[in-house]
Amino acid sequence: MNILGIHVRLLIGPTIPIPVTPDLTNSIKSIEVTNKDVDKDGFQIVFNAGRSGIKDIFDYPHLINPLLKPGNRVIIQVMFGIKPTILIDGIIRHQQLSPSNSPSQTTLTITGEDISTLMDKTEEPVPHPNLSDSLAATKIILKYATDGIKPDVVAPLIEETTPETDSTPNQRSTDLKYLQDLAKKYSHVFYIEPTDVPLVNTAYWGPPKILTTAQKALSVNMGSSTNVESINFQYNALSPVQVRGYVMDRISGIEIPIVAAVSARPPLSAQPASIVNQSHTQTRQVTGEGGSSALQAQNQAQTELEDSVNVVNVTGDLDALKYDDILRARTIVELRGVGFSHDGRYYVKSVTHKIEPGKYKQGFTLTREGLGSLVPMVSN
Repeated sequence: MNILGIHVRLLIGPTIPIPVTPDLTNSIKSIEVTNKDVDKDGFQIVFNAGRSGIKDIFDYPHLINPLLKPGNRVIIQVMFGIKPTILIDGIIRHQQLSPSNSPSQTTLTITGEDISTLMDKTEEPVPHPNLSDSLAATKIILKYATDGIKPDVVAPLIEETTPETDSTPNQRSTDLKYLQDLAKKYSHVFYIEPTDVPLVNTAYWGPPKILTTAQKALSVNMGSSTNVESINFQYNALSPVQVRGYVMDRISGIEIPIVAAVSARPPLSAQPASIVNQSHTQTRQVTGEGGSSALQAQNQAQTELEDSVNVVNVTGDLDALKYDDILRARTIVELRGVGFSHDGRYYVKSVTHKIEPGKYKQGFTLTREGLGSLVPMVSN
C-alpha cells in the first residue's frame, strides 16, 4: 500500500511471515495498530472480501485464504522514504466476516495482539529455585528465543530470591502474567516491542525508561508547520495521592513504616499538581497484600503514587503525512502552539495508527503531572 510516498508493507505466515500476495494487498481497506505503554499492543486489518465469478461460488476467497488463519504471525511495516519502522509483530487471534448485499461492501476483519501472546498460552506450576527475580525473568524470556524474542532485563538494586529448599512452585500462571507480576513487585514494567529488524523483538523487564531526547514536535495552529488536526486537554488537578502506613515485613517479622509522598520521576511540567495543590492531596493507606516484604509494599505504594500524579491528559489526532515520522509510546514528545499552560514536554501513553488508502492518521494520548512548560522553546 502506497500513501503519497509512505509505503506500508504487510507480511503474514504460519511461522515465518512473507509479503502478502497482490490480491490481498489491493483489497486492504484499512489498517489500525495500537501501541501502548502498558498491556499488549494490538492490530486490526480490514479487507474488501466480496465474491466474484464462478471460482468464488463456494466461499469467500479471503475467508479460506490460509494466510489469514488465526494463529498466523503478522508484521506491519511502514516506510517514510527509505526509513523502515515495524509498527507491530503479532499474532492473529480473531476473524470477523461482514457480508453485504453490495458486492463491494463485504469485509473480512482480522485482529490480533503483539508477539507476547505466545507467552500467554499455558498456565502451569513452575519452580524457579535459587534464582533472583531478575534471573527468573531472564530464564523465562529465553524460552522464546527461537521466536525472535531477546531479553533486556535490568535487575533492581535490591531483589528477592526464591530459596532452593522451597518445594512449592512459585509460578502458577502463564509466563506473561508471571513476568508482569514480578515487575510489579519492584515498580518495574514488562513489555515487548519490535526492533527495526523483522522477526526480532526486545522483551524489556526493568524500571520505566525515562527518555530525555524528545521526538519530533507536535504543532498546533502554526500555519504550514501544523501537523495536529485535533487536540483536547483534561486537567484532573486533585487526583495526586500520598500513600503511607505500616506493614509486617514477611522476612524480618518487624513492623516497618511505609511512606510514598514524592514522585521519583523527572518532572515534565513547571507546576506539578501534587505541589501546587498540596493542601488538597489525598492520603491513602498501604494496599500491599498480606505477607508482602517491606520492600514490596514500598514499591507498591510508590507505584500507586506515580499512577496518580499525571493529572494532565491529552488526546488528539496527528496527520502522519505532515508529521513525516512515527510517534511512539513510552517516549517523550514536545507540544507547541497551545499556550504556556499546555506547551512543553509530555509522556506518550499510547498511539493508534489509522491507515487507509490516501490517509494516515496517528491518534495519541499524552500525559504529565501539571501545567506550565519547563523548556523555553521546542527544539525540533
